[in-house]
Amino acid sequence: MENHSTSTVVLMFLLALLLAPSASAKLSRNFYRNTCPNVESLVRSAVQKKFQQTIVTAPGTLRLFFHDCIVRGCDASVLLVSPTHKAERDHPDDLSLAGDGFDTVIKAKAAVDRDPRCRNKVSCADILALAARDVVSLTGGPFYQVELGRRDGRISTIASVQHSIPEPGFNLDQLNSLFRRHGLSQTDMIALSGAHTIGFSHCGRFSKRIYNFSPRSRIDPTLSRQYAMQLRQMCPINVDPRIAINMDPSTPQRFDNAYYKNLQQGKGLFSSDQVLFSDRRSRATVNLFASNNAAFQNAFVAAMTKLGRVGVLTGRRGEIRRDCSRIN
Repeated sequence: MENHSTSTVVLMFLLALLLAPSASAKLSRNFYRNTCPNVESLVRSAVQKKFQQTIVTAPGTLRLFFHDCIVRGCDASVLLVSPTHKAERDHPDDLSLAGDGFDTVIKAKAAVDRDPRCRNKVSCADILALAARDVVSLTGGPFYQVELGRRDGRISTIASVQHSIPEPGFNLDQLNSLFRRHGLSQTDMIALSGAHTIGFSHCGRFSKRIYNFSPRSRIDPTLSRQYAMQLRQMCPINVDPRIAINMDPSTPQRFDNAYYKNLQQGKGLFSSDQVLFSDRRSRATVNLFASNNAAFQNAFVAAMTKLGRVGVLTGRRGEIRRDCSRIN
């Protein structure tokens, strides 16, 4: 009798687990079909309006999405504000995130919540993922389907950013190791690096490459000397290190494969960019993307989709924030 009772309890427990909402439910493209069917058009309209106001919207929003996903997973933790300045966005690696990126999400969230059907039903994490896709499309890149169903995290710490963001001086092994931790391949990493085609950086992030690279060479030998001289003109030794320089010197406002063509010419702004071409193990992929824009775009979409699945909170985990900058 005791064994029978125990079996019944175990069976009921297993049945309850099967019937309960799954915390690891998969993301889906039509997640808001019944709760907020027009979420994509609401976000797109808000992003387009913001984009028309300032071009920084595009690289700022795309970089914000990457910095969110690569740290704690795509849970909008990068958007949280700490009164004691101890959130992710307060880390030195995140201080350069463009305010226009944050503002894009705030405006898109407001647009979604103005619809009574959608109010407080769409996560900030999903809004950021949609906004990132929209800025890629608005700058001439691919328009792709975004998987949805993420919930927002409640934790955001400076410590979690440590060793999570690729540094400008990383070599190929360091880049691959960081991305591999999140299930992303070398091809994914090279494709995501192509986002630098619309990005910008500050003089202080690469000045060593053009002034004091090593005792033997003041200029990084993998850098085009002509390009190095141009960078010196834009970034004199005593210039404000926060001066912004386009990552792509040829088509800085268009999402295309020019980034890879620049690498072939020694015009990668960071060492971590140029190493993709100078290292033989990754050069073939750079050459492929440089010669075939469709191959780059397809690889970028695949990589963004994989990135968007990293560390997501679903089901009963996390929450849907009423205000993207603070937990409920």
